[in-house]
Amino acid sequence: MVYGFAALLLIPLGWGIWVFNRLVRLRNRVRAAWSDIDVQLTRRHDLIPMLVEAVRGYATHEKTLFEAVAALRSRALETRSPAELATLEAALEQSVGRLMLLEEAYPDLKASENFLRLQRDLVDVEEHLQYARRFYNGAVRELNDGVQKVPDLLLARLFGFASAEYYLARESERAAPRLEAEA
Repeated sequence: MVYGFAALLLIPLGWGIWVFNRLVRLRNRVRAAWSDIDVQLTRRHDLIPMLVEAVRGYATHEKTLFEAVAALRSRALETRSPAELATLEAALEQSVGRLMLLEEAYPDLKASENFLRLQRDLVDVEEHLQYARRFYNGAVRELNDGVQKVPDLLLARLFGFASAEYYLARESERAAPRLEAEA
């Protein structure tokens, strides 16, 4: 009788500990994945001023583009919401893409070793960022599943575990990018 009563107490307690620890692990995975995105965005944000300066020396007539890139970079550095940041980063990517296209209009820029190195570094950052976004969204999916499934959601609510935001692309980002210069 005593063993049966102890088992009735230990089974739910064991389940509760297991669920709690799993939710902590999932939440920590989301945080680590977001940190990976943040590292790549910081690398990108550090490269952008150098790219702007490299291009500015050759393309003095592109003042509005330089200002737009600087403004987007500043706003992106201040934003912490994954959904808002995704929108800002998409606009920043487009502006940086326009900066990269300037090499077609300025042949001296195309020959600049500094510009070519920055271009390679940005491509490398974009590849790492794409992987980090996929990993983050996978971690968010696992956490959201964990905090929304019955009966685990009871413990999730009790201990304050919440769903996380996905890093979503806007509709305009889902289309294949156009690489030719605008007329």
